[in-house]
Amino acid sequence: MNIAVFCGSSLPHNKEIVEAAAALGRRIAQEGHTLVYGGSNLGLMGVVSGAALEEGGRVVGIIPNLFSDDIIHSQRVTELVRVRSMAERKERIMEACDAFIALPGGIGTIDEVSEVMVMNQLQIVDGQRILDGTYKTKPMILLNIDGYYNPFLAQLDAMRAEGLLRSTAGLVSADSVEDIFSFLSPKE
Repeated sequence: MNIAVFCGSSLPHNKEIVEAAAALGRRIAQEGHTLVYGGSNLGLMGVVSGAALEEGGRVVGIIPNLFSDDIIHSQRVTELVRVRSMAERKERIMEACDAFIALPGGIGTIDEVSEVMVMNQLQIVDGQRILDGTYKTKPMILLNIDGYYNPFLAQLDAMRAEGLLRSTAGLVSADSVEDIFSFLSPKE
């Protein structure tokens, strides 16, 4: 399975988030999945990708050309895909992946989470709406360390209560890396 991890190129103050990022990268590799992410070796991006690589995992970085060649060529990945823009990066990640996980992040991470929710709600695959009943919602999992995403989840609840959000659009909240994999690989 190709699993996208959305996260920032900064390190948070909360060390539990950093530890969870490393645990997530390791677990993706141990389970034999491919990590697909934004291509940076900085911040949480570097933590999750580095941990996956240390476990022998396959790591695909998708990075826009707007970054300097020094940054682009410093990436430790199995495969590096260069794209024209941030929008194309997001589009390529969404097309390539079967599931999405968001570590605690900033505005870019919220943008990516929202885009996946819209894709699921509108049943979009490769830019086309699939209305014949064959669309399968792709999981969008928030790693909600220490309740980081609680305000975001409360906002979604307010949208639903107001009648402005029809569904969760594949969104799931998980408190730990173990919870994520229990969801992705449920035991029979």
